[in-house]
Amino acid sequence: MSVGKNITLSSLKDFEKNFVLQKSSEEKVIEEQVKNLRIKVARTTMPVKALSGGNQQKVVLAKWMITKPEVLIFDEPTRGIDVGAKAEIYKIMCEYAAQGNAIIMVSSEMPEAMGMSDRIIVLSNHKMSGEVARDEFDEEKLAQLQFRFMNATE
Repeated sequence: MSVGKNITLSSLKDFEKNFVLQKSSEEKVIEEQVKNLRIKVARTTMPVKALSGGNQQKVVLAKWMITKPEVLIFDEPTRGIDVGAKAEIYKIMCEYAAQGNAIIMVSSEMPEAMGMSDRIIVLSNHKMSGEVARDEFDEEKLAQLQFRFMNATE
């Protein structure tokens, strides 16, 4: 699908009036999201698969951000994208949280988790092994929690 259709897919009902799609309002939101999230795209009618991995991630973010959720769940949001795109995704996440929204981020990268979190809940062998506040972040402590239940039998 196109960049534009991907962005508005989750909110099509918001662009409908009397069962008719209001293309002008849909296109306005698409352009706003492309600008706000700095999505690098020649045309919003081009397919998402033609974009870089980082810009594909931003299209996914745009799709959910227009629904105005209070909580967003990010599962490995920067996996497979370049360093510049990572920085942009982090900036978008920080701006979103600064607006009073919550983010739950799942990350297997300890530096990413420590850099982006106010607190970290560590899971080990499908169990919560600990919770650590930002002022107590320590790689050794987090690593110990990460492997806490690894050899435990159920």
